[in-house]
Amino acid sequence: MSFQLNPVEQRVLGALIEKEMATPEYYPLSLNALVNACNQKNNREPVMQLAEADVLNAIEVMRHQNLAFEHSGREHRVPKYSEGIGQKLNLGNKDLAILCVLLCRGPQTPGELRGHTNSLYAFEDLDAVLSALSRLAHREEPLVKELPRAPGTKEARWAHLLGDVIPEVAEAPAAPRSAPSNSRIDELEERVRALEAFAEQLKSQLGL
Repeated sequence: MSFQLNPVEQRVLGALIEKEMATPEYYPLSLNALVNACNQKNNREPVMQLAEADVLNAIEVMRHQNLAFEHSGREHRVPKYSEGIGQKLNLGNKDLAILCVLLCRGPQTPGELRGHTNSLYAFEDLDAVLSALSRLAHREEPLVKELPRAPGTKEARWAHLLGDVIPEVAEAPAAPRSAPSNSRIDELEERVRALEAFAEQLKSQLGL
């Protein structure tokens, strides 16, 4: 991927996409609205506490990559901000909804994605989500990847590939230690009996 976003940039981009799709009447966003969107306590994982300077720095980085835009001038009393990834990568609403949730909430199962994208795009069923994920994963430059299924789970999670750190492969559970062999148990029991006999001998000698 020609751009790799740090966690703050990911959150800012995710918040811009979310508000564009969920509340278009209030879009583009002012700096104050964008900071509040980034710092929401619901629909965010992890919850962040970004300052205006953090958000402005992220916007500046993404502006140079055409992933975000600043709107100012006579039409805007204060500068406002919008996302540019949809246009840059020719993404439709299905794709943007999935990327938005992955950017804002981290890795998700297809079932979680269907539920969490509902306010952005209403997928007909789970197959529609899987189809969108497959399309994003098989682009010339993939935007998502399926993570190995964690032990004890039924569904694998998916993660976006827009970050500066590639999602780690889930570690396999440590192999259980093998039970001690019978010969080892016999040896330990013999040592215990010897120690008990020695203790009894000492008691006898000391008159205890």
